[in-house]
Amino acid sequence: MIDIQTDRLRFRQWALTDFEAFAHYFASAANTRFLGGTKLPEEAWRLMASYVGHYHLLGYSYAPIVERGSGQLVGSVGLWNSAAWPEPELGYWFLPEGQGKGYAFEAAQALKQYAKEQVELPTLVSYISAANVPSQKLAIKLGAMLDGTTDLLTFGEHQVYRYW
Repeated sequence: MIDIQTDRLRFRQWALTDFEAFAHYFASAANTRFLGGTKLPEEAWRLMASYVGHYHLLGYSYAPIVERGSGQLVGSVGLWNSAAWPEPELGYWFLPEGQGKGYAFEAAQALKQYAKEQVELPTLVSYISAANVPSQKLAIKLGAMLDGTTDLLTFGEHQVYRYW
């Protein structure tokens, strides 16, 4: 997954230098209202470490997305499939400076193709809160269809947007 590039973006591995921006993002209630809520720095550290561990165990995870020209971190797009997760999921979050530029669609489209062609996932969904209209619109633009709801562990009820 770390070799994925688009015209403007590049996926890469997490680095220690990403933690400050990561922790700052997850400290904001506005940023994390659809991601399980805010996190203290130690909780953000554990989340970032879980992304790294997920990659080492399964070969894919949430990855940092950087602008190809500047190398600036703009967000994260990933595949998640932990033991308790219902199905493999395509998820995304973007720093405020990475929003409104079409980066989410560009990166998620590339990762969706990677999930199908390289990882050969038998199914792929996005779990989205009913209140998260921008994320629903993105999933639909990416080709997903609403396929019911699920009670997503501690996150509560979420809509299931199915890609295949």
